[in-house]
Amino acid sequence: MALSRRVFLKSGLVAVGGLVLKAYGVPEQSSGAAGSSGEQGSAGEPRSDTDDWEPAYRKLEREGGFEQRVQEAFEHLEHCDICPRSCGVNRLRGETGVCRAPQRVVVYSAQPHFGEELPLVGRSGSGTVFFSNCNLRCVFCQNWPIAHEGRGREVSEEQLASMMLSLQRNGCKNINLVTPTHLMPQILKAVRLASQQGLRIPLCYNTGGYERAEIVKLLDGVVDIYLPDLKFMDPDEGQTYLGGAPDYPDHAKAAILEMQRQVGELHTDEHGVALKGLMIRHLVMPNRVSGTREFVDWVADNLPRSTYVNIMSQYRVEHRAFEYDEISRSINSQEFIEAIEWAKEAGLSNLDERSLSQYEMHKRRAG
Repeated sequence: MALSRRVFLKSGLVAVGGLVLKAYGVPEQSSGAAGSSGEQGSAGEPRSDTDDWEPAYRKLEREGGFEQRVQEAFEHLEHCDICPRSCGVNRLRGETGVCRAPQRVVVYSAQPHFGEELPLVGRSGSGTVFFSNCNLRCVFCQNWPIAHEGRGREVSEEQLASMMLSLQRNGCKNINLVTPTHLMPQILKAVRLASQQGLRIPLCYNTGGYERAEIVKLLDGVVDIYLPDLKFMDPDEGQTYLGGAPDYPDHAKAAILEMQRQVGELHTDEHGVALKGLMIRHLVMPNRVSGTREFVDWVADNLPRSTYVNIMSQYRVEHRAFEYDEISRSINSQEFIEAIEWAKEAGLSNLDERSLSQYEMHKRRAG
């Protein structure tokens, strides 16, 4: 991607994300109602090119199944098994597990983002909500102050719903939930509240991939676009680089298959803006650590070869990566060139446009 998440977060944000949240109706204190009654009554007009299109969550609400889905999700917080860590803590009472998430949602920022994949951005940006804390403890995390330290501000579900509606009013093409796994029940409640107040743009679930397929099933009929990572293909890499998660590859692959079952391949409007479907990310790392060849072969063998795949080149030595010899440098041109060529050899036919542009740039650089 042309603009990395790290650069996006550092540009235009103050040290405390509260000023960004304040613009979306979140007061200085985390208590209180979200927005005014006037805000709730003016969620903005739908896009003209999607007048006949309806997001999944609105259909679920109309059919009467959304409230039950939210209740089922919250039941998992009492002895938390939302993610494969299955810490078993009672998060409804404020107990914390590996993700360190408190009872309430913590949001770092909510604003239009233009650095995501082009089908998510359109002309007005992706309505990106960055959630704090994370169920993965990546030693190379580019957003470690947010994901590891939990910087941000606690908000209620009502306030989160207000942020979503504000992003829609600003013309964003979707609500892009970044690192949502550990907060899935609270997010579902907020989406339902926002839907009742007029939210009508696609919902994108932007996840690191460490999901339980059984829990992903609770999102069936809620999420329109899935954007999971598939970071590693080898359990040893998951153990070493993901904070002791050797089961990461198996869980991520099972979750992606469930996501594909729910939403299918990427579907866009006449302007190329995503409405529904699966988009997969994979970060190329130095010394073939992330198993890119195994990744593209797995996609080719288990999903349609026209699945949207973004093979990313922006690995940098961040957080604690310098402590690990194999990942203590950036990738070189040859490593990215071979990654894209492996994808082509595997028959993957819907590679991210920016990745292909970077591939050509690296080929020129390599001579």
